[in-house]
Amino acid sequence: MRRRTRIPPAPLPQRHGVDPVRVRLPAAGAWATVREHLVERLSGAGDGVVDGMFDAGLVVGADGRPVPADAPYVPGMFVWFHRELPDEVPVPFPLEVVYRDEHLVVDKPHFLATTPRGSHVAETALARLRRELEIPTLSAAHRLDRLTAGLVLFTVRPEERGAYQTLFRDRRVRKEYEAVAPYDPGLALPRTVRSRIVKERGELTAREVAGEPNAVSRVELVEHRPDQAGGLARYRLVPGTGQTHQLRVHMAALGVPILGDPLYPEVTAPVPAGDFRRPLQLLARALEFTDPVTGVEHRFRSGRVLAAWASQDRWAAGTHDGPPDGQ
Repeated sequence: MRRRTRIPPAPLPQRHGVDPVRVRLPAAGAWATVREHLVERLSGAGDGVVDGMFDAGLVVGADGRPVPADAPYVPGMFVWFHRELPDEVPVPFPLEVVYRDEHLVVDKPHFLATTPRGSHVAETALARLRRELEIPTLSAAHRLDRLTAGLVLFTVRPEERGAYQTLFRDRRVRKEYEAVAPYDPGLALPRTVRSRIVKERGELTAREVAGEPNAVSRVELVEHRPDQAGGLARYRLVPGTGQTHQLRVHMAALGVPILGDPLYPEVTAPVPAGDFRRPLQLLARALEFTDPVTGVEHRFRSGRVLAAWASQDRWAAGTHDGPPDGQ
């Protein structure tokens, strides 16, 4: 059995609620120095960025001391550094803690990514909660799309993180979503949708392909409001699997794409940074699970009201008051 490498604790503190970047030097490679490897690995950072980090002593080893630019390359060595934070438009909507003990459940607003990724780093639910609650050990047990609002589970104790993550991996958490989409009187509901969904790395959208189903969604009609154009409906969506964009793909395939979706059924113009007017009308409404640490049966429910359901005209015009979806 292969022995797992012990990862040393980070020698640098968090910055703005964001962990330092950890790099482990590969076992195989032709680099003579640590600098040579990082210049190649971080080629997208721009000319001179890595050299500037070494000159400023920002690249450190496990002992917290700066690593010289000419330090010999040692396979398996760990180094840490903080990357420059990208310019981010602040997401002007609050996070709501709906429950707290050894872990947290948070009612995440639209437009806020769950964890740092790509151009969203400090303006993420994880980084903001670490700052606001002063809990540096906070970690996400699962992820919710940036454009989707609703319940997200965060853990407080690092030694318990794996137990909660396993709940989601093994599908022992019942999730319920709510969506606002067009009403189709010819669409027979409730129904269970099964298909095979794939999403290639680097592509914006997922797609359905032929083959063994790997995505299962229960779609139910909650209520509808008819008008001359057919009206809108509120749907309850219960995913049986967790493929990327699964609910959005399945709703579009049924002919009732979720309001505000910039990707399905077709990609529209990208939403400009800072445009928070018409959020995707998808909400992670409920989470139910047996706590793997305490054995308590948890049932959490978001109190949000999707903006398009509260007022379709005001949502379409982007003139609703306050957060994109109210409490």
